[in-house]
Amino acid sequence: MESPSIKLIEPIKKTIGYQFFRFLGVGVLNTIFGYSVFLMMLLLGFHPSIALLIATIAGILFNFKSIGHLVFGDTSKNRLMPFIGQYVFLYILNWFLLQELMNQGMKPAIVQLILLLPIAVLSFTINKFIVFRKAT
Repeated sequence: MESPSIKLIEPIKKTIGYQFFRFLGVGVLNTIFGYSVFLMMLLLGFHPSIALLIATIAGILFNFKSIGHLVFGDTSKNRLMPFIGQYVFLYILNWFLLQELMNQGMKPAIVQLILLLPIAVLSFTINKFIVFRKAT
């Protein structure tokens, strides 16, 4: 007998395939890397905005190779600029949300932790349908 959670996952797998699940797996590694850099910069005394910028820059090349190869099977150089573009967009969005929530009294480390999942979902969507879109 299948568990209810298995029944809920199957339609998702059929809709987006295993790519999203690979993306999440690779995303865990990428997130640990990026969040570790962010926390390290905070501990070194950097302002949260600068810490986020450094973490984003450090993660771009690491993430391009891991996401491109392990999730989408494409690390061609012509994908790098759109990949960087989506990171710029996500950085600006993330920065704005970080500032807004910090202005409401939340700690930057907690805010960034909260933002990880929604930013990851948006990143997958942009990567799948724009950056690594297969030519038809």
